[in-house]
Amino acid sequence: MKKDIICTVCPMGCVITVEGENGKIDSIEGYTCPRGKNYAENEFVSPVRILTSTAKISGAKTPLVAVRSKTPVPKDKLFDCMAEIRKLELTAPVKRGDVLIADVCGTGVDIVSSADVK
Repeated sequence: MKKDIICTVCPMGCVITVEGENGKIDSIEGYTCPRGKNYAENEFVSPVRILTSTAKISGAKTPLVAVRSKTPVPKDKLFDCMAEIRKLELTAPVKRGDVLIADVCGTGVDIVSSADVK
């Protein structure tokens, strides 16, 4: 499999071409720094993303509170994690950093509040 990856580590935006199969990289071209190479390797083998969303909250001035994953979530688990966030029904107060869902979908990643809500 051949995949073109645009590096987001720095503003250069190198287009890095990675070839390989089953998580094994055969060749990698187009990077201009070691950080770009590392980014492309990780993106090819096991892509991850920070998940940001909102959750329902009652007893507050607003009906929603901003939430996010504490660390990146495997990309193939994003929709499953979103389904769990949709089930949340919080009650104020909530503090920034409060763990709202521990180990979401068995990823080892916590979903936390991104804001204080009184």
